[in-house]
Amino acid sequence: MTPPGNLFVIAAPSGTGKTSLVQALVERTPGLTVSISHTTRPKRPSEKDGINYHFIDEKQFKEMIERKEFLEHAIVFHHHYGTTQAWVKETLAKGLDVILEIDWQGCQQIQALFPDCISIFILPPSLSDLEERLKKRNQDKHDIIQARLKDATETIKHIHEYQYLVINADFDQAVRELQHIVLASRLLRRRQALKLPFY
Repeated sequence: MTPPGNLFVIAAPSGTGKTSLVQALVERTPGLTVSISHTTRPKRPSEKDGINYHFIDEKQFKEMIERKEFLEHAIVFHHHYGTTQAWVKETLAKGLDVILEIDWQGCQQIQALFPDCISIFILPPSLSDLEERLKKRNQDKHDIIQARLKDATETIKHIHEYQYLVINADFDQAVRELQHIVLASRLLRRRQALKLPFY
């Protein structure tokens, strides 16, 4: 019997490098994929619809909420973000591991629905380092950067809700640590036992 995949929820303050870390992790780890969220946020020049996010308008998003299509959804910086449940459940049933890149609000919702999910929090080495990264991205104006730093302080208050903490001081090291978590999670008894005919 093929055991269902593990569900990973990964959260981090904006600018921590979460998306780049997850992308590298998926490239280096077979059997692991990322759920593509729906959002009402405007598409950035470097982003592609259906690859980075499914970009939809607020009317469409609210219609999806009414149809109960989301596993979780939240408002972050005045824009809606949500994870659709059909794709996630189908992918897990195939034995593939799934990563959800979500904020702490979404993580709380997922943990209530999937008590066995594996939660990971990613942090920068310091808030001053985070501020420097946000400035170097050259995507946001000063007031937006300050808002993101304020949000980061609030987000960090939820760190105790996560099982693992990865500090992104060195990118390759952080990717290796994430990979260790994924590989170890595949050896959990509840998952391995399903492969045994005598268990």
